[in-house]
Order: sequence, then structure tokens, then C-alpha cells
Amino acid sequence: MMRGLVPTPHFMTTYPYAGDHPARMHVLVIDEQQAIRSACCEIAARQGFVPHALESLEAARSLLRGNSVDILLIDQKAAMGEGFELLEEVKTLRPETILILMAGLSTISSAIDAMRAGAADYLIKPFAMEELATVLQRAAQNRKLDSASRGLRERLRLQQGLGNIIGRSLEMEKLYRILSKVAQSSHPVLILGESGTGKELVAHSIHSNGPNATKPFIPVDCSSIVPTLMESELFGHVKGAFTGATRAKDGLLVAAQGGTVFLDEIGELPLDLQAKLLRALQEKEIRPVGATHRIPINVRILAATNQDLATMVEQGRFRKDLYYRLNVVKLQMPPLRERREDIPLLAAHFLERIGREHHKTFRLSGEVVGLLTEYPWPGNVRELVNAMERACSFCSGDVIQTGDLPSELQDFYMHMLKSFRPTRKSIDVADSTAIIPLAESERHAILKTLDMVNGDKLVAARLLGIGKTTLYRKLKEYGVAQA
Repeated sequence: MMRGLVPTPHFMTTYPYAGDHPARMHVLVIDEQQAIRSACCEIAARQGFVPHALESLEAARSLLRGNSVDILLIDQKAAMGEGFELLEEVKTLRPETILILMAGLSTISSAIDAMRAGAADYLIKPFAMEELATVLQRAAQNRKLDSASRGLRERLRLQQGLGNIIGRSLEMEKLYRILSKVAQSSHPVLILGESGTGKELVAHSIHSNGPNATKPFIPVDCSSIVPTLMESELFGHVKGAFTGATRAKDGLLVAAQGGTVFLDEIGELPLDLQAKLLRALQEKEIRPVGATHRIPINVRILAATNQDLATMVEQGRFRKDLYYRLNVVKLQMPPLRERREDIPLLAAHFLERIGREHHKTFRLSGEVVGLLTEYPWPGNVRELVNAMERACSFCSGDVIQTGDLPSELQDFYMHMLKSFRPTRKSIDVADSTAIIPLAESERHAILKTLDMVNGDKLVAARLLGIGKTTLYRKLKEYGVAQA
């Protein structure tokens, strides 16, 4: 923002702050007509912005190279020709700036060109002050959402994931980029993926990183609630609505007012309730069971399923209108077998968490690390969590061996060994009585683990159960670059 600027009187005018806009966003107006600059800045000040005015395009270019503004309101004539280069320069150097064009009716085609060059909105001269106020408020909202999205993306870049969602694979990077955007909106999101991929974690992360994070987050498992009770759970009921209804009860859509309702396994919702849910989402109100009145609701709906809803729609098992209502934004959770490079990172995370609970440090043997990265994980991340918990329970020391793992992984390990067809030379080596020095075995384990975690030294140290300083010292002894 334009903090600490010293306006030059002959080309720039600032106006006193006259509102209560918490963001204190800065608006720069560029127009050769003094009357338009004054009027635009006055309206901006009334709306709570910090307005600045410039007449010269060259002065604007000079100013913007060393400072940033939140909203740039620029005249069509100034933006033509050389000015389009200014728009491109601003979008390159200050991508967070919202560009708004003021155009005459005869130059509307050039306004479209300016939109292509990076302008976000435009006003047709002469315009009413109410129009300007609306456009500025819309730009401020977009700027605020974009700022929050950029902040979240930056946190994702610096961290290993988002909250309890762990992973740095290409598939997860794609997921994070979408999450950083949808978290700032209120649109419904449909989360698809196999069982155990972490759909509820994603839903909770969307809520906790959004503008309504302090409001309730209520998960509902549509597959575990008896269909006859589901309507009462979602919409509530009045006293005496049915046998056993001795008192009135608010539904979850009311209890989550202002927050988020996560409908897990939405494909299990009966068709009659699908119709009622659709009506509630469209009309933003619900009618409790047995009631004659309606209650307004304000909730965000996140839904998830491991089923193919598009196929269910074709088969008549899921309402097409509800499907499109929920499918405003679709997130596809990748199965664990498609992001194998994240498996050591996830295993280290779970071991650290389990170790804290048991006041003990666990690490994986080299064989186990290799097995974990090769196993297909039909149960996805949930199965990996259970495997680590089981291994820690059976581990007699602090190094987890293949025998500590669940039977499914042990069977897979034996299958891997049987499928290996050694050459005659390897058989001769195996049958020999040669002894491998301990230092060489240690070197092999360290380098193999580093290779499996794509060179991540911190994760490798955690998996090996040694300190990062010790790992660096060993690598220096081996002559391995530590970049």
C-alpha cells in the first residue's frame, strides 16, 4: 500500500479519510479532468478508502514502480496505447492490484481490449456516483479475497501441507492451489475420492481457513444415520412431531448458522431427503418436521462421497438438480498410491504423533521404508495411520521392522521377495561368507532413505531416528553434497 508517500502538489492530490473501512485500502485515480478526479476521490473517501489522484500517466508509472495500491481507477484515454503497457506492467509487478477502467461509450471496444490486458472491471462515462461506489466495493471484496488466498498459498509453500493434510507431491500441490481459492468463498464444494483419502480433513481445512472459521463446523455422516431420523437431524422437529419427540429440537442446518455443514457420503442420502435438501439450499430456509413455520438458514454446504455421483444421476439414484447445486466446485482427492513420494513424509508425521502420545521415539528400518513406498494402500491414508499405530504397538524397541506391520503388508513383503528372481552371480554372493562392515551398512541405509524421500534431509533424519546434525556429519563423511 502507499504508506509514507509524500504527494507532489502539482500532480497529486490526497483526500482525508472519511469512513470506517477496516482494511484502509488505497485507491489511485488517473484522469486528466480535475472534476472527475475530485468526484471519484470524494466517493472513494466516503466509502472508507484512502484516495489519491494523479493527472499524468508518466507520474503514475513512476509512482507505481516504487509503491503499490489496492485499486487503480484509470481513464480510457490514458490507458490506450502506451497505457496498455502500464496495465501489463502493473499486473506483472503488482498482481494484487485491482484495475478498473473508465471508458466513454464510443470507446467500449477499447475497454474490452483493456479487460484482456488485465483490467478487472470498467465504468462507462458518464456514470452515476452510485455505480462507482458499487464497483469500488466489489473491487475491495475481490482484493480482500485475493489477499487471503495469496496468504494461504504462501503458508502452503512454506509448510509441508495444510493443517493435518500432509504432502508435497505434484498432486497435492494442485489440491492446495484449489483449496487456497475455495476457502475464501462461500460456494458449495463437492469432494470426491476413495475411502480413507482425507475428505473430511479437506472439508475442515476449507472451513478453518475461510472467513467463517470461528463459526461452527458440523460433520454429518449420511451413511450412519437411520433414514427415518435423517430429516429430523438436518431440519429439526417440533414437540410432538412424532413418537418420542417430547421436546423441540433444532436441526444441524440451524445449529451451524453462519458456519459449515459437511455432508459426508452424500450419495447415501435418500431421494426424498435430497429434494428437501435442494429446496433448503435454494430458498435458504428450512421447515422443521411437524412445523408450519419456516426458519431462515445461512450455512455453507460441503459434501463428499466415494461414489460416482454422475453415474448415480444417470441411474436415477441421485437427483440431477442437487448434483449440479453441490458441484459448483469439485475437488478430487488423489489416492495414496498416486502420490508415493508423500508416503515417507506421512509415515514420519504419524510416528512423531504416536511417539508423543507414548513418550517414545520410533523409527523405520530401511526395509520398512521401501515396503511402505511399494505397497498399493487400498485403504489410503487411513490404512497407513492404522499400520503405523499397529507397528508401534508391536514394536519391542524403537526400530519398526516388517514383522511389526499388519499381516497385509507382511504378505505383500513376502510376495515381493518371492517375485525377485536373482541372477547366478547374486546367488553366489548371497551364499558367500563375506561380512559387510557395519559402517557400510549404515552408509547404505542413510543413502537409501535419502533417495526414498527425494533428498529431504529432515524427513530422512526423522525416519532414521537420528538428529539432523548427525545426518549432515555422516553425509559430509560420505562426500555427499548438502545443498
